[in-house]
Amino acid sequence: MENRRHVAERFDGSGVLLEACAFSEKGGWVLDTQHYQQMGGNYLLAHGLGTPVADAVTTFESPKSQSYFVFVRTRDWCPGNWEAPGRFRVAVDGKELAVTFGTEPGWGWQRGGHVALAAGRHVVTVRDLTGFDGRFDAIYFAPCANPVLPTAPADVIAWKDHLSGRDRIAVEEESFDLVVAGGGVAGCAAALAADSRGLKVALVQDRPVFGGNASNEFLIQTLGVMGKSAKILSGLNNVWLPKTPHDPNEREARDNQAHREATMAASGVTLLKNHRATGVMMATGNRIRCVEVRHTHSGAIRRLKAPVFIDCTGDGWLGYWAGADYRYGREACTEFDESWPEKGARWSPDVPDQKVMGATLTMRSIECDHEVPFPEVPWALAVSGTEMTVTRSNWQYEYSDHQLSQIDDHEAIRDHLLRAMYGMFYNARRLPQNRRRKISRLSFIAGKRESRRLMGDYIYTMKDMTESRRFPDTVAEEMRCIDVHYQQKEIGSPYDFYSDAFFRKVPKYYIPFRCLYSRNIENLMMAGRCFSCSHVGLGGPRVMLTCGQMGVATGYAAALCRKHAATPRQVGQAHIAELRHLIGYRE
Repeated sequence: MENRRHVAERFDGSGVLLEACAFSEKGGWVLDTQHYQQMGGNYLLAHGLGTPVADAVTTFESPKSQSYFVFVRTRDWCPGNWEAPGRFRVAVDGKELAVTFGTEPGWGWQRGGHVALAAGRHVVTVRDLTGFDGRFDAIYFAPCANPVLPTAPADVIAWKDHLSGRDRIAVEEESFDLVVAGGGVAGCAAALAADSRGLKVALVQDRPVFGGNASNEFLIQTLGVMGKSAKILSGLNNVWLPKTPHDPNEREARDNQAHREATMAASGVTLLKNHRATGVMMATGNRIRCVEVRHTHSGAIRRLKAPVFIDCTGDGWLGYWAGADYRYGREACTEFDESWPEKGARWSPDVPDQKVMGATLTMRSIECDHEVPFPEVPWALAVSGTEMTVTRSNWQYEYSDHQLSQIDDHEAIRDHLLRAMYGMFYNARRLPQNRRRKISRLSFIAGKRESRRLMGDYIYTMKDMTESRRFPDTVAEEMRCIDVHYQQKEIGSPYDFYSDAFFRKVPKYYIPFRCLYSRNIENLMMAGRCFSCSHVGLGGPRVMLTCGQMGVATGYAAALCRKHAATPRQVGQAHIAELRHLIGYRE
């Protein structure tokens, strides 16, 4: 904390800081927590699908009568030869500043002119102009015209902590038997399994709902099988009516989410929704001592201490911060004998590269009883061209680029998909039969398929599936094909947001426990798409119910870690029969 304070003191601290995430009334703006590490905040997003959203409003106190220079941390998310799509205005005490914000590229401090304020309380209103994903992270009222303000994400975070006083609040370590980071299906399953064995468990989730890609924020099927873990996973699963497995309606989505939330609320797990893991502190040796988490609205910091941790973040954040071995990208086909000659390099390359499967947004539209206007979107057509869709998106609307990281460049990837979706919908509405359609849902949370994969004592590969290899430490099983995606642009498509897939049929296959703990961080396990595997090895087990089985296995393993005062590796070596019995294996 002292280091953060030292960093923050390099920047201006004489003004008044308003963090977007802490606005008292967010109106129609939504809180985007996906890119905290990459840009330094949880920002407000005007995701109005082309209709301006309701104002965000907050208040602040000016300690004395004073003139302030206003700076807004924002960005033009789609710069080009058009008017910026995410424009907005700021008003102080009802008087709008002369500047239109969201018009400068890259996250930075856009100048807003100056205001003269009396001592006392003042009202700040942020008014969206477009409904097309304008965003802001903070507003700063500075007494001087040219304050030194931070730009690097880590500096921004430290500076905010300093001005808000968070760096002067003593943070006590809260003790648990297990801390699980990530509240998707895998993380929820891990927490429930450990809780069922009497562990004191904390589950950290940066969204207001549980389920990850299965949640009503994203609305994806829970594919895969439940294996031996149906008792736990049935409380987390999405169930759709037989006629709509690929196009669920809003009522089904609400019912599924309510079922999942009720399952979690009925447990003894300490549920930390709206909290984001932001770092770890290490103990002696290669052990994590605690995880630092922050409330996504207030920024309040908590430290969660435990003897064992499970990384279900998808991006492998706990492992990354702790220094765990990991991989990103595709292995050479010869490393694990993963070639499929007739599919060539689109399946597995001759030399390693940084390609991974991409991210997707979900979109739905509905037909109204009257024509519905939709704005011009030249900035979107630059991506979508003349391509069109209208009723819904599917899994093939996916974007990956080997020059962009699914972690570091995730905001740009999500924004590229937004442009594709808006552009295709605009094109489709040019047809007379579509002019009564409007977008009813377009996720702003992007569903990822692949990023970091944390390495365990065993790396799961294609051969484990094609040969149906059985393991003495099997803890999960699956029957779905190996499903590896590539971008259609590789075979000549003019559109870079379309993917296709190779589906390789395989017999039933089995996943060993050695894939679910870190090979170099003693007290770290992982479940979900960041488990220990090759790129092709991820292609089969990456779906949610299979990931949920991994979560159940690691949750039960955490109980055995406590029972036997053992590390996850020691559980795998000395207590695997007991672990398998807890899961449901009887042979």
